[in-house]
Amino acid sequence: MEACISVITEHFPLIEGELLQYVTSVLEGSQADFESNEDVYEAVGPVLSEVDQDKSEDEVQDICDKLFHMLKGDEDEKDSRKNGPHRILDAPVHLGKLVEDSADKDIQEANIWIAKKADSTIVDQKKLEKAEAKLKQKQEKRSDQESVPRVISSDDLLQAASASQQTNRKDVKFDSSGANRSYDIRIDNFDISYGSLVLIKGASINMAFGRRYGLVGKNGKGKTTLLRMIASRQLKIASHITILHVEQEVVGDDTIAVDSVLQSDEKRESLLREEREITAKINSTSPNSTEDGLSTRLTEVYAQLEAMEAEKAPARAAMILSGLGFTPQMQRSTTKEFSGGWRMRLALARALFAKPDLLLLDEPTNMLDMKAIIWLENYLQTWPTTILVVSHDREFLNSVATDIMHLFSQEIDCYKGNFENFVKTRTEKIKNQRKEYEAQMQYREHVQVFIDKFRYNAKRASLVQSKIKLLEKLPVLKPVEKETDIVFRFPDVESLSPPILQLDEVDFYYTKEKIIFKNVCVSADMESRICVVGENGAGKTTLLKILLGDLSPTKGFRHIHRNLKIGYFSQHHVDQLDMNQCSVEVLASKYPGRNTEEYRHQLGSFGLSGDLAMQPVVSLSGGQKSRVAFALLAMGNPNFFILDEPTNHLDMETIEALGNAINKFKGGVVLVSHDERLIRMICKELWVCGKGTVKSLEGGFDEYKKIVEAELAAQQ
Repeated sequence: MEACISVITEHFPLIEGELLQYVTSVLEGSQADFESNEDVYEAVGPVLSEVDQDKSEDEVQDICDKLFHMLKGDEDEKDSRKNGPHRILDAPVHLGKLVEDSADKDIQEANIWIAKKADSTIVDQKKLEKAEAKLKQKQEKRSDQESVPRVISSDDLLQAASASQQTNRKDVKFDSSGANRSYDIRIDNFDISYGSLVLIKGASINMAFGRRYGLVGKNGKGKTTLLRMIASRQLKIASHITILHVEQEVVGDDTIAVDSVLQSDEKRESLLREEREITAKINSTSPNSTEDGLSTRLTEVYAQLEAMEAEKAPARAAMILSGLGFTPQMQRSTTKEFSGGWRMRLALARALFAKPDLLLLDEPTNMLDMKAIIWLENYLQTWPTTILVVSHDREFLNSVATDIMHLFSQEIDCYKGNFENFVKTRTEKIKNQRKEYEAQMQYREHVQVFIDKFRYNAKRASLVQSKIKLLEKLPVLKPVEKETDIVFRFPDVESLSPPILQLDEVDFYYTKEKIIFKNVCVSADMESRICVVGENGAGKTTLLKILLGDLSPTKGFRHIHRNLKIGYFSQHHVDQLDMNQCSVEVLASKYPGRNTEEYRHQLGSFGLSGDLAMQPVVSLSGGQKSRVAFALLAMGNPNFFILDEPTNHLDMETIEALGNAINKFKGGVVLVSHDERLIRMICKELWVCGKGTVKSLEGGFDEYKKIVEAELAAQQ
C-alpha cells in the first residue's frame, strides 16, 4: 500500500491528507474485489480528477491502471505468505527480548509492533511548485472571468425557468401512435418555476380548437414564461398540433418583405420547390424519354397547390402587410432595411400568414399604431384556429377574446366571454366568495361558543360531540386573497406662468425631398393633457424630439420657459437599463450620493418594494422594468412630462395607476399612446400627426377612431 501512496502523492502533490486517507482506505478495503483497472477507476477516479482538474480522463485512467497492478502484486505476495512454510517454535518466545537480542533482520522486519512505516508524504518539491503555480494561474483566470459583467439573454431566461407536468400514460401512448387527431389542447396539473420562485402550481388549461383566449394577470406572475413553455413544448401538447410563438423579430437580410411572409408557409414553399425541380428534370430530358412517374408526381403537386389556393398567397401576404402598416414600397424593401419595431410587425405578419394550429401572441399591439390595431382586431375576429394572447389592452381583448384566462395566486381560472364580461363575472365571484367565507366564519364562531360553554356539561355531552363533528365536516374555505393596489406617485411641482412650451410656424425635414412637418403651430402649458396620435411614420416621435429640443426646426421657433424641466420617457427607455444591476443600483448609478432607503422609497412609489428592489433587472418582467424606468424618470423631479408609448408591457392595473398619477400631477403632459383606456382617462386635447401637419382634433378620440375606421373601410 506504501507504493500506491507514493504513486498518488507523486501524481497529485496537492492532495489533502483527509482525501489521501480516504482513497487509500478505499483501495485497501476493496483490494480483493478489484477485477480490472476499470474497477479501480470507478472507485477512486472521480475523486482524483477533482484534485487536479488539469489532468485528462486518460491520464487518470493510466494512474488507476498502475494502482491496480500494484494492488494485485500486494495481494499475490500476501497469498504466498499465507500458503508458504510455517515456522514452528520449540518453546515460548519473548518478543521484546527477541527484538533486542536477535540479529536476524528478517525477524525484526516481520515484527508488527516495531516495523517502521515508510514516509509516504515525501513530495517532489519541483513538481509541487509547478502544481501550485498552475493552480494559482487557474484561480486568477477564474476571478478575471467573474469580474467581467455577463449579459443575460432570453435563452438564459428560458433555461432559468422550468416546468413540470404530470402526464397520463394513456394520452402519451395515444399521441405517439398517431391516432390522436384532435386539435383541442389540454394541459393538466403542471407547475412552472423561475429558479426558486414558484410562478404557477397545480394549474390546468383546456383550449377548444378555434376559440381565442386572452391571458391576463399582473406583471411578473408568469404569463410570458407560460407562453415560452408551451412554445418550446416543455408542457406536453399533441405532436401533430403546430405552434407558432411571435416573440423575436425577423432577422434582417436581403429577403424582400413580402417574400419573407410567403416563406413562412413551409408546405407551400416545399411544393413550389418540388414543382420547379420536377419541371426542370422533365425539360432536361427528351420528349420520348419522359418518365411517367415524374409526370404523375407533378400532377399531384399541382392538385395540392390548387387545393391550398397557392396562387392567392401573394395577394393575401400583401393584404396582411398592408393592414399592419407596410406601404407597397415597404413591401418590396429588404428586411435589413427595417428597424426592430417594423421587423416585429413582419414577424407578426408571417405568423398570421402561416396560420398555425395554435398561435401564441405576447403583447401584439405594442408596436402598432391605432390604425393597425383596429385592422388586427377585425382580422383576428375571423381567425380559424386557436389563439392564446397576452395583452393589457382592454379594448383589444374586448374585440378579440372569446375566453379569458386569469393568472392569479399561482392558479389559472378560465371565464367565458370577453374582458368586460370577465371583470363582471370575477367581481361577482369574489363578492360571493367573501360572503360565503364570512358567513361560515360566523357560523363556526357561533358553534364554537356553544362547544366551549357546554364542553364539561355531562347532560349536553352528546350534543357537544355532534357539534364538534359538524365543524369537522364543514368545507375548509380560504379567505379571499385581495390583490394589492398599485399606486404611482409623481413629485409635487410648482406652477409656472405661460407660455410654457410652444412651436411657432415650425418646418422640419431630414432631407429636402421628404418634408416631415410644414408650418406647425402648437403650444402646451402646466394644465395640458395632450395625446399625440397618427400612423407610424407620420412623425409622432419626431414631434416629441422637437419639443424636447433634441431636434432643431429647419424653420420657425421653439419657445420654452426658463424654469421648465422636462422628463422624457422613451419607448426604448427600458432597453437602456443595465440588466445586471438591481433596481436600487440603477437609481444609485444615475443619482449617486443618496442612502439606500431613499432609493427603495422611490422604487416603492412605483410598486417595486421588498425583494423586487434588490433583484437583478434582467429577472424582472417587462412591466416591472418599466416601473424602474418611471422611478428613474421621476427622481429628477421634472415639472413637465413627455411620454412616448409609456404603456408598453404595463399590466392593466399599472396602466390605471399611471393614469391616476398623471391626473394628479401638477405639471403638463404630452404623450404618444395607442392605449384607448389611458387616452380616455387623461386626454383633454388630441394632436393628429399626418400629411406634414399637426392638427388639434375637435371631438377627441371618438372622432379620430371614426376617421381611422372610415379609412380602413375605404382600403378594403
